[in-house]
Amino acid sequence: MVSGSLSKKRGRKKKDKQAESQQPLDPELRRTRLKSLIVQGKERGFLTYAEINDHLPDEMLQTDQLATIVGMIHDMGIQVYDEAPDAETLLLNENAPPVADEDAVEEAEQALSTVDSEFGRTTDPVRMYMREMGTVELLTREGEIEIAKRIEEGLKHMVQAVSACPMTIAQLLDLAEKIENGEVKIDDVVDGLIDPDALAIEEAEEDSSADDVVSSKEAQDDGADNEDEDEED
Repeated sequence: MVSGSLSKKRGRKKKDKQAESQQPLDPELRRTRLKSLIVQGKERGFLTYAEINDHLPDEMLQTDQLATIVGMIHDMGIQVYDEAPDAETLLLNENAPPVADEDAVEEAEQALSTVDSEFGRTTDPVRMYMREMGTVELLTREGEIEIAKRIEEGLKHMVQAVSACPMTIAQLLDLAEKIENGEVKIDDVVDGLIDPDALAIEEAEEDSSADDVVSSKEAQDDGADNEDEDEED
């Protein structure tokens, strides 16, 4: 009777485990499992594929997420072996040495923050963008000034490089000749140039045009008056 009862309990546990494996885990639970896996790897300096299989749900082991997770683990300096290595292998390992518990937890949090989208936390592009932007510090006034100086310095180097180009020099000489011959205005070539002589000429032309308009209007008025006088006569 006892053996039959135990076999029934084992059967129920096996069914419960199968049912759990068929149902997708909550994203937070998957994240917690992966975090504990990373902490364990950072503390020891290595993990085995069996440990990864035990910590991660089946749906993650059957997709491209597994490759992403293993790559992330390698990037953190954690070696992944088929089976637990011996002490000599660990001594010869050139990767990062094991770290303390608190440091391991902190590094695990940083690593998970880069792959949160892999755990279904959100698929909204706007939310993902805002979350990533929230990790970037805003520019200070000093930072803006520094960037502005770097942009100005870059523009200066660019102008110097373009000015040293033989084709640029040839084109500038050609423009200078056209300006000297009156074919091109200098203010059409040089940005921001104010030529006093050109301004005086333009003002004189505008005044002359205004006088012509006034004279034409006066002539029209005189013609209209003469026509009225002729009609009265």
